Amino acid sequence: MVQSINTKVDFVTDSTSFIGLTEYGKIMIGDKGFEFYNARDARKYIQIPWEEVEYVIASVMFKGKWIPRYAIRTKKNGTYSFSSKHPKSVLRAIRKYVKPERMVRSLTFFQVVKRGLKVKFSRKRSH
Repeated sequence: MVQSINTKVDFVTDSTSFIGLTEYGKIMIGDKGFEFYNARDARKYIQIPWEEVEYVIASVMFKGKWIPRYAIRTKKNGTYSFSSKHPKSVLRAIRKYVKPERMVRSLTFFQVVKRGLKVKFSRKRSH
C-alpha cells in the first residue's frame, strides 16, 4: 500500500483521472497535498504537494452551475485533469491550501476559437 503524504484529511470523494487512459478512484485532499488513488490498482496513484501546485484550472459551464472537470498544473510535471461527483466541494477544499489568485477558469470553446482565428489572421498580415 502507498504511504499518504497527508497527516490530516479534509475531503475524500470518488473521481476520475484523465491522465493517459481514464482511471477511476478516489481523490483525497489534506494538509500536505492533493492525492488520487486508483480504485483497482494500488500502484497507480498521483500525489501532488501543495508547494508544487502552480494553478488549479476549472472548466466552468452555465455560469458556474456545472463544473465538468478541473486540472492541476504543477511547476515541474505538467497538468493533471480530474473530474468528480462533487467538484465544487473539491475546489472549496483545495482553496484552503492554494491562493485564490492561483485558481482560474479555463477558456470557453468560443474564446479558444476566437484566439485561434486572431493568431491565424495576424500571421497572414505579417508575412
